[in-house]
Amino acid sequence: MADIGRRNKLVVTGSSAHGFYLDGGEHGEILLPGQLAPPGTREGDVLDVFLYFDSEDRPVATTRKPLVMAGEFAGLEVADYQPGMGAWLYWGLDKDLLLPIREQAGHIEPGDVAVVYVYVDERSGRLVATMRLDRHLDYDPAHYAQGECVDLVITAETPLGYKAAVNHRHSGLLYRAEAGVALSPGQKLKGYVKELRPDGKLDLCLDPSGYGRVKPLALLIIDTLREQGGELSLDDKSSPEEVRERFGVSKKAFKQALGALYRDRLILFEPPGVKLAPRERSAGR
Repeated sequence: MADIGRRNKLVVTGSSAHGFYLDGGEHGEILLPGQLAPPGTREGDVLDVFLYFDSEDRPVATTRKPLVMAGEFAGLEVADYQPGMGAWLYWGLDKDLLLPIREQAGHIEPGDVAVVYVYVDERSGRLVATMRLDRHLDYDPAHYAQGECVDLVITAETPLGYKAAVNHRHSGLLYRAEAGVALSPGQKLKGYVKELRPDGKLDLCLDPSGYGRVKPLALLIIDTLREQGGELSLDDKSSPEEVRERFGVSKKAFKQALGALYRDRLILFEPPGVKLAPRERSAGR
């Protein structure tokens, strides 16, 4: 069955001047506009497409990748606002996504970023967004392993840190000390499960813990040094923002990795930065 709001692999059943028709099952034939079809598309091909409704509420296919799909959380820019109807959100497709008034939480206006959950409305069958996130999070005890890598969407900032949707399903908290840098609601990033709490929520961190974190990062630093002629303009005095931007980890993790490399005599500290030890330079040639 073809799912609205998701990617589907559908068979091309025919073509016309407007494009190609795909077998949409209970939705009937679904049009893929010709300009969006891969070159050489013909009847019988199987295409990977996203399904949504066009401006006339007809199911339509696209090969473009939306910023969010049904069942997911995301931060989307408000493109327009219509009093009495709601906000329209830009999500990477020709038709903006509706955020109905009843699904809004707080004041929003064009240019704002709204953190939303996207779902298929049971009554209309249309894709809509909601800012009422809690009703779409699962608060039953989550089955994650400590240290497991997860997808995060920052949903709100709190006095303790940042609330996040974990794998588009569960609720987690990333303490400010674990974040290392300022994060924004709607931001997507990779994280790790630090602890499973009895209330079903998760404590999160942005780096794997222990030696499992240090070793892969240390190897990445060595590879980066070799790619850059043996020199790197970052060290244990660099700002957390610089470290996060370059390696995607906290400054604490970066300092641990540098310390491990220095103890193994693989690098030298030469401010402002580090260099490969002479024997490592020779080995990398």
